[in-house]
Amino acid sequence: MSDKIAIFWPGDYRELPNRTALGQLEAATSRLEDALDRLGKQHYRVEGFLTRPHEAIEKLSGIDDPVIGMYTHWVYGPHTTEGVVGKDNPLLMVSNFSGKWPGLVGLLNTGACLAAEERAHSRIWTDSNDWAEDETFIDQLQSWCNNGEISHPDHAIKQPLPISDEAKAIAARVGDAMHKRRPLALMLGDTSMGMTNGYFGARKLHQLGFAEHKVDQAWLIDYGRQVSQSRIEDALKFVNDKGVTFHYGEKGAKDFDSDATREQLRDYLAVLDIVNEFKADCIGWQYQLGLIKQRPPSDFAEGLLNSVCRPEGNNSVIIDATEADQGNLLPMEMLKRLLDAKGMHHSVAFHDIRWGCKVNGRFIWVLLNSGSAGAYAANMDEQSLENVHSYRQPAQFFPVPGGTFTSKALPGKITWARAWLNGDEAVMDVGHGEVVDISGDQLDRMWQGTTPQWPIMTADLGLSRDSLMAHYMSNHIAVAYGDVLGEITELSRILGYRVRYLNDNNA
Repeated sequence: MSDKIAIFWPGDYRELPNRTALGQLEAATSRLEDALDRLGKQHYRVEGFLTRPHEAIEKLSGIDDPVIGMYTHWVYGPHTTEGVVGKDNPLLMVSNFSGKWPGLVGLLNTGACLAAEERAHSRIWTDSNDWAEDETFIDQLQSWCNNGEISHPDHAIKQPLPISDEAKAIAARVGDAMHKRRPLALMLGDTSMGMTNGYFGARKLHQLGFAEHKVDQAWLIDYGRQVSQSRIEDALKFVNDKGVTFHYGEKGAKDFDSDATREQLRDYLAVLDIVNEFKADCIGWQYQLGLIKQRPPSDFAEGLLNSVCRPEGNNSVIIDATEADQGNLLPMEMLKRLLDAKGMHHSVAFHDIRWGCKVNGRFIWVLLNSGSAGAYAANMDEQSLENVHSYRQPAQFFPVPGGTFTSKALPGKITWARAWLNGDEAVMDVGHGEVVDISGDQLDRMWQGTTPQWPIMTADLGLSRDSLMAHYMSNHIAVAYGDVLGEITELSRILGYRVRYLNDNNA
Protein backbone atom coordinates (compact mmCIF):
# COMPACT_ATOMS: atom_id res chain seq x y z
CA MET A 1 0.00 0.00 0.00
CA SER A 2 1.25 3.48 -0.86
CA ASP A 3 2.80 5.50 1.94
CA LYS A 4 0.94 8.62 0.80
CA ILE A 5 -2.61 8.87 2.14
CA ALA A 6 -5.25 11.37 1.00
CA ILE A 7 -7.68 12.76 3.60
CA PHE A 8 -11.01 14.14 2.38
CA TRP A 9 -14.02 15.84 3.94
CA PRO A 10 -17.45 14.64 2.81
CA GLY A 11 -19.98 17.28 3.76
CA ASP A 12 -23.57 18.35 3.96
CA TYR A 13 -25.27 19.81 0.89
CA ARG A 14 -25.97 22.96 2.90
CA GLU A 15 -23.32 25.54 3.70
CA LEU A 16 -24.40 26.39 7.25
CA PRO A 17 -24.01 22.88 8.77
CA ASN A 18 -20.57 22.58 7.18
CA ARG A 19 -19.53 25.99 8.46
CA THR A 20 -20.85 25.21 11.94
CA ALA A 21 -18.95 21.91 12.06
CA LEU A 22 -15.69 23.28 10.62
CA GLY A 23 -13.92 23.77 13.96
CA GLN A 24 -14.80 20.25 15.10
CA LEU A 25 -13.71 18.78 11.78
CA GLU A 26 -10.41 20.66 11.74
CA ALA A 27 -9.62 19.41 15.23
CA ALA A 28 -10.56 15.82 14.36
CA THR A 29 -8.45 15.90 11.20
CA SER A 30 -5.47 17.21 13.16
CA ARG A 31 -5.90 14.31 15.60
CA LEU A 32 -5.98 11.85 12.71
CA GLU A 33 -2.87 13.42 11.24
CA ASP A 34 -1.12 13.13 14.60
CA ALA A 35 -2.00 9.43 14.65
CA LEU A 36 -0.68 8.96 11.10
CA ASP A 37 2.49 10.82 12.05
CA ARG A 38 2.93 8.43 14.97
CA LEU A 39 2.78 5.58 12.45
CA GLY A 40 5.23 7.30 10.11
CA LYS A 41 2.73 7.70 7.29
CA GLN A 42 2.75 10.58 4.82
CA HIS A 43 -0.57 12.30 4.28
CA TYR A 44 -2.19 15.21 2.49
CA ARG A 45 -5.60 16.85 2.46
CA VAL A 46 -8.03 17.06 -0.42
CA GLU A 47 -9.02 20.72 -0.50
CA GLY A 48 -12.39 21.79 0.89
CA PHE A 49 -15.67 20.05 1.64
CA LEU A 50 -17.26 17.70 -0.87
CA THR A 51 -20.80 19.08 -0.89
CA ARG A 52 -22.08 17.89 -4.28
CA PRO A 53 -21.73 14.59 -6.15
CA HIS A 54 -19.71 16.26 -8.91
CA GLU A 55 -17.18 17.46 -6.33
CA ALA A 56 -16.65 13.89 -5.15
CA ILE A 57 -16.22 12.77 -8.76
CA GLU A 58 -13.83 15.56 -9.62
CA LYS A 59 -11.73 15.49 -6.45
CA LEU A 60 -11.60 11.77 -5.59
CA SER A 61 -11.87 9.76 -8.81
CA GLY A 62 -8.39 10.80 -9.93
CA ILE A 63 -6.72 9.73 -6.66
CA ASP A 64 -5.11 6.29 -6.67
CA ASP A 65 -3.52 6.66 -3.24
CA PRO A 66 -5.32 5.21 -0.22
CA VAL A 67 -8.04 7.61 0.95
CA ILE A 68 -9.54 8.42 4.35
CA GLY A 69 -12.91 10.14 4.71
CA MET A 70 -13.68 12.15 7.85
CA TYR A 71 -17.19 11.66 9.28
CA THR A 72 -17.63 14.04 12.19
CA HIS A 73 -20.90 15.76 11.24
CA TRP A 74 -23.91 15.32 8.96
CA VAL A 75 -22.74 14.16 5.53
CA TYR A 76 -24.44 12.84 2.43
CA GLY A 77 -23.60 9.42 1.00
CA PRO A 78 -22.94 10.55 -2.61
CA HIS A 79 -20.27 12.95 -1.38
CA THR A 80 -18.15 9.88 -0.83
CA THR A 81 -19.70 7.18 -3.01
CA GLU A 82 -19.68 9.00 -6.33
CA GLY A 83 -15.94 9.60 -6.09
CA VAL A 84 -14.86 6.08 -5.15
CA VAL A 85 -17.11 3.64 -7.03
CA GLY A 86 -15.33 1.81 -9.79
CA LYS A 87 -12.01 2.13 -7.96
CA ASP A 88 -10.20 -0.29 -5.70
CA ASN A 89 -7.77 1.92 -3.78
CA PRO A 90 -8.07 1.33 -0.03
CA LEU A 91 -10.83 3.41 1.54
CA LEU A 92 -11.18 4.10 5.26
CA MET A 93 -14.08 5.92 6.92
CA VAL A 94 -13.14 7.58 10.22
CA SER A 95 -15.69 8.81 12.74
CA ASN A 96 -15.76 10.44 16.10
CA PHE A 97 -18.37 9.00 18.47
CA SER A 98 -20.40 11.98 19.58
CA GLY A 99 -24.07 12.78 19.93
CA LYS A 100 -23.70 16.48 19.29
CA TRP A 101 -21.54 15.92 16.23
CA PRO A 102 -23.00 12.68 14.88
CA GLY A 103 -20.31 11.57 12.49
CA LEU A 104 -21.33 7.99 13.20
CA VAL A 105 -24.65 8.69 11.44
CA GLY A 106 -22.83 9.70 8.26
CA LEU A 107 -20.43 6.77 8.55
CA LEU A 108 -23.21 4.19 8.92
CA ASN A 109 -25.27 5.65 6.09
CA THR A 110 -22.32 5.98 3.72
CA GLY A 111 -21.07 2.50 4.62
CA ALA A 112 -24.44 1.07 3.61
CA CYS A 113 -24.37 3.02 0.34
CA LEU A 114 -20.95 1.53 -0.40
CA ALA A 115 -22.14 -2.00 0.51
CA ALA A 116 -24.98 -1.67 -2.02
CA GLU A 117 -22.31 -0.87 -4.62
CA GLU A 118 -20.05 -3.68 -3.36
CA ARG A 119 -17.29 -1.10 -2.92
CA ALA A 120 -14.74 -2.39 -0.40
CA HIS A 121 -14.08 -0.11 2.56
CA SER A 122 -13.15 -0.17 6.23
CA ARG A 123 -14.54 1.62 9.29
CA ILE A 124 -12.85 3.03 12.36
CA TRP A 125 -14.09 5.22 15.22
CA THR A 126 -13.09 6.66 18.58
CA ASP A 127 -14.48 8.81 21.36
CA SER A 128 -11.00 9.76 22.61
CA ASN A 129 -9.93 13.39 22.79
CA ASP A 130 -6.46 12.33 21.66
CA TRP A 131 -6.74 9.82 18.84
CA ALA A 132 -3.01 9.10 18.87
CA GLU A 133 -3.36 7.87 22.47
CA ASP A 134 -6.28 5.49 21.75
CA GLU A 135 -4.37 2.24 21.42
CA THR A 136 -7.26 0.32 19.84
CA PHE A 137 -7.70 3.08 17.28
CA ILE A 138 -3.95 3.14 16.58
CA ASP A 139 -3.76 -0.64 16.19
CA GLN A 140 -6.65 -0.66 13.74
CA LEU A 141 -5.25 2.31 11.83
CA GLN A 142 -1.90 0.51 11.62
CA SER A 143 -3.66 -2.56 10.22
CA TRP A 144 -5.34 -0.49 7.53
CA CYS A 145 -2.10 1.29 6.65
CA ASN A 146 -0.33 -2.05 6.31
CA ASN A 147 -3.04 -4.16 4.67
CA GLY A 148 -5.64 -1.78 3.27
CA GLU A 149 -8.39 -3.19 5.46
CA ILE A 150 -9.56 -3.64 9.04
CA SER A 151 -11.16 -6.86 10.25
CA HIS A 152 -13.54 -6.32 13.15
CA PRO A 153 -14.72 -9.18 15.40
CA ASP A 154 -17.95 -10.66 14.01
CA HIS A 155 -19.23 -12.62 17.03
CA ALA A 156 -22.40 -10.49 17.07
CA ILE A 157 -23.49 -11.77 13.63
CA LYS A 158 -25.44 -14.95 14.32
CA GLN A 159 -27.74 -17.36 12.58
CA PRO A 160 -31.41 -16.65 13.38
CA LEU A 161 -32.81 -18.18 16.54
CA PRO A 162 -35.07 -21.26 16.33
CA ILE A 163 -38.61 -20.32 15.32
CA SER A 164 -41.72 -21.80 16.90
CA ASP A 165 -44.38 -23.49 14.80
CA GLU A 166 -46.84 -20.80 15.87
CA ALA A 167 -44.55 -18.02 14.64
CA LYS A 168 -43.99 -19.84 11.35
CA ALA A 169 -47.74 -20.20 10.86
CA ILE A 170 -48.35 -16.48 11.50
CA ALA A 171 -45.57 -15.49 9.11
CA ALA A 172 -46.94 -17.85 6.48
CA ARG A 173 -50.43 -16.31 6.73
CA VAL A 174 -49.04 -12.78 6.45
CA GLY A 175 -46.79 -13.78 3.57
CA ASP A 176 -49.71 -15.39 1.75
CA ALA A 177 -51.81 -12.25 2.14
CA MET A 178 -48.95 -10.14 0.79
CA HIS A 179 -48.62 -12.50 -2.17
CA LYS A 180 -52.32 -12.20 -2.98
CA ARG A 181 -52.32 -8.41 -2.72
CA ARG A 182 -48.79 -7.04 -2.57
CA PRO A 183 -48.41 -3.89 -0.41
CA LEU A 184 -48.19 -0.69 -2.45
CA ALA A 185 -45.69 1.88 -1.21
CA LEU A 186 -46.51 5.45 -2.14
CA MET A 187 -43.16 7.19 -2.63
CA LEU A 188 -43.23 10.95 -2.19
CA GLY A 189 -39.91 11.43 -3.94
CA ASP A 190 -36.95 9.12 -3.40
CA THR A 191 -33.32 8.92 -2.26
CA SER A 192 -33.49 11.77 0.21
CA MET A 193 -30.06 13.36 0.60
CA GLY A 194 -28.65 10.77 -1.79
CA MET A 195 -29.17 7.81 0.55
CA THR A 196 -28.98 5.24 -2.22
CA ASN A 197 -28.81 2.48 0.41
CA GLY A 198 -32.43 3.35 1.22
CA TYR A 199 -33.74 3.01 -2.33
CA PHE A 200 -34.33 -0.51 -3.64
CA GLY A 201 -36.18 0.26 -6.87
CA ALA A 202 -39.31 -1.29 -8.32
CA ARG A 203 -37.65 -4.44 -9.67
CA LYS A 204 -36.12 -5.37 -6.32
CA LEU A 205 -39.33 -4.46 -4.48
CA HIS A 206 -41.28 -6.80 -6.74
CA GLN A 207 -38.90 -9.64 -5.86
CA LEU A 208 -39.50 -8.90 -2.16
CA GLY A 209 -43.29 -8.87 -2.31
CA PHE A 210 -43.86 -5.09 -2.53
CA ALA A 211 -44.74 -2.53 -5.20
CA GLU A 212 -44.17 1.20 -5.40
CA HIS A 213 -45.81 4.18 -7.02
CA LYS A 214 -43.73 7.34 -7.22
CA VAL A 215 -45.37 10.71 -6.81
CA ASP A 216 -43.32 13.88 -7.01
CA GLN A 217 -43.30 15.78 -3.71
CA ALA A 218 -44.48 18.83 -5.64
CA TRP A 219 -47.91 17.18 -5.76
CA LEU A 220 -48.23 18.16 -2.11
CA ILE A 221 -48.53 21.80 -3.09
CA ASP A 222 -51.34 21.17 -5.56
CA TYR A 223 -53.19 18.70 -3.34
CA GLY A 224 -52.67 20.98 -0.37
CA ARG A 225 -54.45 23.82 -2.14
CA GLN A 226 -57.49 21.58 -2.44
CA VAL A 227 -57.64 20.88 1.32
CA SER A 228 -60.40 22.97 2.83
CA GLN A 229 -59.78 25.27 5.76
CA SER A 230 -62.52 23.52 7.72
CA ARG A 231 -60.65 20.20 7.49
CA ILE A 232 -57.49 21.90 8.73
CA GLU A 233 -59.31 23.52 11.65
CA ASP A 234 -60.93 20.21 12.57
CA ALA A 235 -57.53 18.51 12.48
CA LEU A 236 -56.00 21.21 14.68
CA LYS A 237 -58.83 20.86 17.19
CA PHE A 238 -58.34 17.09 17.16
CA VAL A 239 -54.62 17.18 17.99
CA ASN A 240 -55.18 19.79 20.70
CA ASP A 241 -58.06 17.85 22.23
CA LYS A 242 -56.04 14.61 22.15
CA GLY A 243 -53.21 16.12 24.16
CA VAL A 244 -50.36 17.47 22.01
CA THR A 245 -48.34 20.20 23.74
CA PHE A 246 -47.18 22.88 21.31
CA HIS A 247 -44.15 24.97 22.24
CA TYR A 248 -45.01 28.09 20.29
CA GLY A 249 -42.87 31.21 20.44
CA GLU A 250 -40.21 29.84 22.77
CA LYS A 251 -36.52 30.74 22.60
CA GLY A 252 -35.26 30.05 19.10
CA ALA A 253 -38.83 29.55 17.89
CA LYS A 254 -40.36 33.02 17.69
CA ASP A 255 -41.78 32.27 14.24
CA PHE A 256 -43.38 28.98 15.33
CA ASP A 257 -47.11 29.40 15.93
CA SER A 258 -50.42 27.66 15.29
CA ASP A 259 -50.40 28.76 11.66
CA ALA A 260 -47.22 26.72 11.14
CA THR A 261 -49.02 23.69 12.59
CA ARG A 262 -51.98 24.36 10.31
CA GLU A 263 -49.68 24.19 7.30
CA GLN A 264 -48.20 20.92 8.55
CA LEU A 265 -51.74 19.57 8.92
CA ARG A 266 -52.50 20.74 5.39
CA ASP A 267 -49.67 18.52 4.16
CA TYR A 268 -50.87 15.65 6.34
CA LEU A 269 -54.36 15.85 4.85
CA ALA A 270 -52.97 16.20 1.33
CA VAL A 271 -50.99 12.98 1.82
CA LEU A 272 -54.12 11.23 3.10
CA ASP A 273 -55.91 12.26 -0.08
CA ILE A 274 -53.10 10.90 -2.28
CA VAL A 275 -52.96 7.66 -0.29
CA ASN A 276 -56.72 7.22 -0.71
CA GLU A 277 -56.57 7.99 -4.42
CA PHE A 278 -53.94 5.33 -5.11
CA LYS A 279 -55.11 2.87 -2.42
CA ALA A 280 -51.56 2.82 -1.05
CA ASP A 281 -50.65 0.74 1.99
CA CYS A 282 -47.61 2.64 3.23
CA ILE A 283 -45.57 5.77 2.51
CA GLY A 284 -41.98 6.77 1.89
CA TRP A 285 -41.67 10.55 2.30
CA GLN A 286 -38.59 12.25 0.89
CA TYR A 287 -38.87 14.99 3.50
CA GLN A 288 -35.51 16.77 3.38
CA LEU A 289 -34.46 19.26 0.70
CA GLY A 290 -37.15 18.73 -1.97
CA LEU A 291 -39.65 21.29 -0.66
CA ILE A 292 -37.66 22.53 2.28
CA LYS A 293 -37.86 26.20 1.23
CA GLN A 294 -41.53 26.03 0.22
CA ARG A 295 -43.20 23.92 2.89
CA PRO A 296 -42.81 23.33 6.63
CA PRO A 297 -40.99 20.18 7.79
CA SER A 298 -43.01 17.00 7.51
CA ASP A 299 -42.30 15.72 11.05
CA PHE A 300 -45.68 16.46 12.55
CA ALA A 301 -47.54 14.93 9.62
CA GLU A 302 -45.32 11.83 9.62
CA GLY A 303 -45.70 11.35 13.35
CA LEU A 304 -49.47 11.43 12.98
CA LEU A 305 -49.43 8.94 10.11
CA ASN A 306 -47.56 6.48 12.34
CA SER A 307 -50.18 6.91 15.08
CA VAL A 308 -53.58 5.25 15.44
CA CYS A 309 -54.81 8.46 17.04
CA ARG A 310 -54.87 10.93 14.15
CA PRO A 311 -57.26 13.26 12.32
CA GLU A 312 -59.56 11.51 9.83
CA GLY A 313 -58.14 8.21 11.06
CA ASN A 314 -59.47 4.69 10.57
CA ASN A 315 -58.22 3.11 13.82
CA SER A 316 -55.00 2.09 12.11
CA VAL A 317 -51.61 3.58 11.40
CA ILE A 318 -50.35 4.28 7.91
CA ILE A 319 -46.72 3.19 8.02
CA ASP A 320 -44.57 6.13 6.98
CA ALA A 321 -40.81 5.98 6.48
CA THR A 322 -39.21 9.37 6.56
CA GLU A 323 -36.46 10.32 4.10
CA ALA A 324 -38.09 7.90 1.62
CA ASP A 325 -36.05 5.10 3.18
CA GLN A 326 -37.28 1.79 1.79
CA GLY A 327 -34.75 -0.05 3.95
CA ASN A 328 -36.95 0.93 6.90
CA LEU A 329 -40.27 1.05 5.06
CA LEU A 330 -40.25 -2.65 4.18
CA PRO A 331 -39.60 -4.00 7.70
CA MET A 332 -41.96 -1.42 9.20
CA GLU A 333 -44.86 -2.59 7.02
CA MET A 334 -43.94 -6.23 7.63
CA LEU A 335 -43.77 -5.69 11.40
CA LYS A 336 -47.11 -3.88 11.35
CA ARG A 337 -48.80 -6.82 9.64
CA LEU A 338 -47.22 -9.36 11.97
CA LEU A 339 -48.24 -7.38 15.06
CA ASP A 340 -51.78 -7.18 13.70
CA ALA A 341 -51.80 -10.93 13.12
CA LYS A 342 -50.81 -11.49 16.76
CA GLY A 343 -53.45 -9.08 18.08
CA MET A 344 -50.85 -6.58 19.30
CA HIS A 345 -50.60 -2.83 18.85
CA HIS A 346 -49.20 -2.32 15.38
CA SER A 347 -47.39 1.02 15.26
CA VAL A 348 -43.70 0.83 14.36
CA ALA A 349 -41.22 3.62 15.06
CA PHE A 350 -38.62 4.87 12.60
CA HIS A 351 -35.48 6.05 14.37
CA ASP A 352 -31.96 7.25 13.79
CA ILE A 353 -29.14 5.46 15.56
CA ARG A 354 -27.70 8.68 16.86
CA TRP A 355 -25.28 7.88 19.69
CA GLY A 356 -24.88 5.70 22.78
CA CYS A 357 -23.17 5.25 26.14
CA LYS A 358 -22.99 2.88 29.08
CA VAL A 359 -25.62 3.27 31.79
CA ASN A 360 -25.39 1.03 34.86
CA GLY A 361 -23.25 -1.45 32.97
CA ARG A 362 -25.50 -1.67 29.88
CA PHE A 363 -24.75 -0.04 26.55
CA ILE A 364 -27.75 2.16 25.79
CA TRP A 365 -28.31 3.49 22.30
CA VAL A 366 -29.86 6.91 21.84
CA LEU A 367 -32.41 6.44 19.05
CA LEU A 368 -33.38 9.91 17.95
CA ASN A 369 -35.20 10.71 14.73
CA SER A 370 -36.80 13.95 13.60
CA GLY A 371 -39.51 12.28 11.52
CA SER A 372 -41.50 9.09 11.75
CA ALA A 373 -41.97 8.14 15.40
CA GLY A 374 -45.64 7.87 16.37
CA ALA A 375 -47.53 8.58 19.60
CA TYR A 376 -47.82 5.06 21.02
CA ALA A 377 -44.32 5.10 22.50
CA ALA A 378 -45.26 8.25 24.42
CA ASN A 379 -48.26 6.85 26.29
CA MET A 380 -49.08 3.24 25.28
CA ASP A 381 -52.63 4.44 24.58
CA GLU A 382 -53.89 3.99 21.02
CA GLN A 383 -56.50 6.70 21.42
CA SER A 384 -54.33 9.45 22.88
CA LEU A 385 -51.68 11.97 21.85
CA GLU A 386 -50.79 12.72 25.47
CA ASN A 387 -47.07 13.29 26.16
CA VAL A 388 -46.46 14.30 22.55
CA HIS A 389 -44.68 17.65 22.23
CA SER A 390 -44.13 19.79 19.17
CA TYR A 391 -41.04 22.03 19.09
CA ARG A 392 -39.87 24.14 16.20
CA GLN A 393 -37.48 22.22 13.99
CA PRO A 394 -34.06 23.97 14.25
CA ALA A 395 -33.95 26.85 11.80
CA GLN A 396 -30.38 25.93 10.87
CA PHE A 397 -31.78 23.02 8.87
CA PHE A 398 -35.43 24.04 8.31
CA PRO A 399 -36.03 27.64 7.17
CA VAL A 400 -39.84 27.36 7.06
CA PRO A 401 -41.20 27.06 10.61
CA GLY A 402 -42.85 23.82 11.63
CA GLY A 403 -42.96 21.53 14.63
CA THR A 404 -41.62 18.12 15.54
CA PHE A 405 -43.60 15.16 16.91
CA THR A 406 -41.59 14.49 20.03
CA SER A 407 -41.77 12.28 23.09
CA LYS A 408 -39.74 10.14 25.42
CA ALA A 409 -40.39 6.47 24.60
CA LEU A 410 -41.74 4.43 27.50
CA PRO A 411 -39.92 1.26 28.63
CA GLY A 412 -40.73 -2.14 27.20
CA LYS A 413 -39.44 -5.12 25.25
CA ILE A 414 -38.85 -4.47 21.56
CA THR A 415 -38.15 -6.16 18.24
CA TRP A 416 -36.09 -4.28 15.69
CA ALA A 417 -35.25 -4.79 12.01
CA ARG A 418 -33.49 -3.23 9.05
CA ALA A 419 -33.39 -4.20 5.36
CA TRP A 420 -30.33 -3.48 3.21
CA LEU A 421 -28.68 -4.48 -0.03
CA ASN A 422 -25.39 -6.32 -0.25
CA GLY A 423 -24.88 -5.69 -3.93
CA ASP A 424 -28.01 -7.22 -5.41
CA GLU A 425 -28.69 -9.48 -2.41
CA ALA A 426 -31.44 -8.40 -0.01
CA VAL A 427 -30.52 -8.81 3.66
CA MET A 428 -32.71 -8.35 6.73
CA ASP A 429 -31.00 -7.65 10.04
CA VAL A 430 -33.16 -8.48 13.05
CA GLY A 431 -32.77 -8.33 16.78
CA HIS A 432 -34.54 -7.85 20.06
CA GLY A 433 -33.93 -5.58 23.01
CA GLU A 434 -35.51 -3.29 25.51
CA VAL A 435 -36.41 0.36 25.82
CA VAL A 436 -34.82 1.32 29.13
CA ASP A 437 -36.31 3.93 31.45
CA ILE A 438 -33.73 6.66 31.90
CA SER A 439 -34.65 9.89 33.61
CA GLY A 440 -33.25 12.89 35.46
CA ASP A 441 -29.79 14.24 34.75
CA GLN A 442 -28.78 11.19 32.72
CA LEU A 443 -31.69 11.63 30.30
CA ASP A 444 -31.03 15.36 30.09
CA ARG A 445 -27.41 14.73 29.14
CA MET A 446 -28.45 12.28 26.43
CA TRP A 447 -31.20 14.49 25.01
CA GLN A 448 -29.46 17.85 25.33
CA GLY A 449 -26.25 16.35 23.97
CA THR A 450 -28.00 15.41 20.73
CA THR A 451 -31.08 17.28 19.45
CA PRO A 452 -33.62 17.95 22.22
CA GLN A 453 -36.40 18.90 19.80
CA TRP A 454 -36.58 15.32 18.49
CA PRO A 455 -38.23 12.16 19.89
CA ILE A 456 -35.94 9.93 21.92
CA MET A 457 -35.88 6.21 22.60
CA THR A 458 -33.17 4.95 24.96
CA ALA A 459 -32.72 1.30 24.05
CA ASP A 460 -30.58 -1.72 24.71
CA LEU A 461 -30.43 -3.28 21.23
CA GLY A 462 -28.40 -6.26 22.34
CA LEU A 463 -25.44 -4.74 20.49
CA SER A 464 -22.34 -3.07 21.87
CA ARG A 465 -21.03 0.13 20.40
CA ASP A 466 -18.25 -1.60 18.50
CA SER A 467 -20.36 -4.44 17.09
CA LEU A 468 -22.98 -2.06 15.74
CA MET A 469 -20.43 0.39 14.34
CA ALA A 470 -18.57 -2.44 12.61
CA HIS A 471 -21.44 -4.37 11.09
CA TYR A 472 -24.72 -2.42 11.00
CA MET A 473 -25.75 -1.22 7.56
CA SER A 474 -27.67 2.00 8.12
CA ASN A 475 -28.14 4.92 10.43
CA HIS A 476 -31.86 4.01 10.55
CA ILE A 477 -33.73 1.29 12.44
CA ALA A 478 -37.36 0.08 12.64
CA VAL A 479 -38.56 -0.60 16.21
CA ALA A 480 -41.76 -2.28 17.43
CA TYR A 481 -42.89 -2.97 20.98
CA GLY A 482 -43.37 -6.66 21.71
CA ASP A 483 -41.77 -9.92 20.62
CA VAL A 484 -42.21 -10.70 16.93
CA LEU A 485 -38.61 -11.77 16.36
CA GLY A 486 -39.49 -15.26 15.13
CA GLU A 487 -42.26 -13.95 12.91
CA ILE A 488 -40.16 -11.21 11.24
CA THR A 489 -37.34 -13.71 10.72
CA GLU A 490 -39.63 -16.25 9.04
CA LEU A 491 -41.52 -13.66 6.97
CA SER A 492 -38.21 -12.23 5.76
CA ARG A 493 -37.14 -15.69 4.63
CA ILE A 494 -40.47 -16.23 2.87
CA LEU A 495 -40.07 -12.96 0.97
CA GLY A 496 -36.52 -13.72 -0.13
CA TYR A 497 -34.11 -12.09 2.33
CA ARG A 498 -30.97 -13.53 3.85
CA VAL A 499 -31.50 -12.97 7.58
CA ARG A 500 -28.84 -11.96 10.10
CA TYR A 501 -29.57 -12.04 13.83
CA LEU A 502 -27.40 -9.41 15.48
CA ASN A 503 -26.70 -9.79 19.18
CA ASP A 504 -23.64 -9.60 21.42
CA ASN A 505 -25.19 -11.89 24.01
CA ASN A 506 -25.72 -15.64 23.98
CA ALA A 507 -29.46 -15.37 23.29
